[in-house]
Amino acid sequence: MASLKKIAQKANVSVATVSNVLNNRGRVGEETKKKILQIAEEFNYAPNRMAKSLKMNKSQTIGVIVEDLSVFNAPEIIDGINSFAEDHGYSILLMNLRMKKKTGVQYPDSEICKQEAAPMFKVLLASQVEGIIYIGIHSRDVKGILPDSSIPVVYTYCDTSNPKDLSVNYNDFSAAFYATDYLIDEGIKDIGLITGFKNSESTIERLKGFKKAFQENQIEWNPDWITNGDWEFNSGYQQGHVLLQTNHKPSAILAMNDLMAGGVLKAASELGIDVPGDLAVIGFDNREISQYLTPKLTTVSLPLNEMGQQSIKLLIKKIRGERILSNKIRLNCKLVKRESV
Repeated sequence: MASLKKIAQKANVSVATVSNVLNNRGRVGEETKKKILQIAEEFNYAPNRMAKSLKMNKSQTIGVIVEDLSVFNAPEIIDGINSFAEDHGYSILLMNLRMKKKTGVQYPDSEICKQEAAPMFKVLLASQVEGIIYIGIHSRDVKGILPDSSIPVVYTYCDTSNPKDLSVNYNDFSAAFYATDYLIDEGIKDIGLITGFKNSESTIERLKGFKKAFQENQIEWNPDWITNGDWEFNSGYQQGHVLLQTNHKPSAILAMNDLMAGGVLKAASELGIDVPGDLAVIGFDNREISQYLTPKLTTVSLPLNEMGQQSIKLLIKKIRGERILSNKIRLNCKLVKRESV
């Protein structure tokens, strides 16, 4: 492997100039920069990361602990983390707890997560990561899951009740508010709701947003049209049948995720109810399946990639001792309008 000195000799410039170009700093003319980069590529140059880390006393590595890589939210968040890391000279070290695979449940017990995370946390510390990002399976309080340490941590797709802890999440309340308000603006006032688990933070916040939209428009919601699902397709199908077979049925159903919304579409089809002619349906999450349902599903898109980027951006700020304006970041979601409304 070529050294900076060899590249400098061939380019007929100083080692400092080569270093500035390869580290994207300082002022170097475009022609000189192009020449140095071309020579570096010819020599197949790669910096000695370990030596650089020892010299700077920094590893330029971020640890990422994800509760389960197979859950829909994780890949996009990790891609956002990776994208930002690559653009800013960092690498990531990924640890997968595989909680859903191990426990078989969507909401693994916090104590089990704590036991599984502890050894991985130690591995990351031993690997000298500069900070850690913890990605949850679902929105909830995960205070105490990671051991106490001086190393900075950012939580995403979950949070802690400690106001000093750093977190990046999306705004469930405003997402549900705007989805419901959109239906009301379309002239639909008879709106049913299929929630997720009652104790889910997402369920609680989305229910508040749903009710707030009615209050803002001075309309009363029908409590008989609010039913509980479990985030799975079958619960949307079953609750869809319940809502659509009442004497006075809703003209729209907002399901708190796309899987349950897909179940509603199946129930409507079996009952001979046309969507969107007789019934409007909105989902949540904007999963890949939503654009392949019939009709294509109007849904709420979560800013997962941006959550990943903002998480590592916030973490690097903390590592560098820069000023942080807010410990708790909430990003807005986006309504994706398709054919089901």
